[in-house]
Amino acid sequence: MPTTCGNGVVDRFSCRSWENGRVYAERPAPAGLACLWTRTVSEETVQRVVPDGCTDLMWTPATGALFVAGPDTAAQLARVQPGTLYGVRLPPGAFPSVFGVPAHAVRDLRVPLSSLVPDVRLSSFSEMVAFCASRIVVDPALAATASLLRSSADVESAAWEIGLSSRQLRRRCLDAFGYPPKVLQRVLRFDLAMRLAWRGTPFAAVAAEAGYADQAHLAREVRSLAGVPLGQLIRP
Repeated sequence: MPTTCGNGVVDRFSCRSWENGRVYAERPAPAGLACLWTRTVSEETVQRVVPDGCTDLMWTPATGALFVAGPDTAAQLARVQPGTLYGVRLPPGAFPSVFGVPAHAVRDLRVPLSSLVPDVRLSSFSEMVAFCASRIVVDPALAATASLLRSSADVESAAWEIGLSSRQLRRRCLDAFGYPPKVLQRVLRFDLAMRLAWRGTPFAAVAAEAGYADQAHLAREVRSLAGVPLGQLIRP
């Protein structure tokens, strides 16, 4: 769930500080998890959250609130209150093993943890991490599915490579990732494009490396999924 704060996109593989006391930081997570992160703001702000296929468990110590962020299909504007928000990010496909429900049940939603696992009580960041790490199951077949869809322009061909019918692939993707295959493909490519662009890759090269037909195709997809042009997303 990469975010923008002001006009800048957060690189999911680094730490980045913003003006006015706003800070986002990531650090490595136990095996199977994508990363651990914190976001601190000194005043109320609005952030643009863009899709990446991941899901997050988030905790606000000031209120004790624990929320799960489902997989997004388009950008969301989130109002963030002053203080520190703690998060555990799960990689694409990991949601059902941790929370026990299909990912499509929380697509584009932010829901209380208690509505998914009522018997679980967590009161610290370390407990959040332990909860996710102890439940997550890394499925190589799902990783292969994501990889094929990211690199293949044809969902039917990807299904054939995996050994599934198109209908079976659709069910698998909805349950594990929260998206039908074509949407998953778009989100994964968009996430790769974001990472390449943030690292300074020229936009034409971003389009080619991420699997878009051309730079115009990249521009259309970024506007569709993020709501703003690529240049605005990565502007410092």
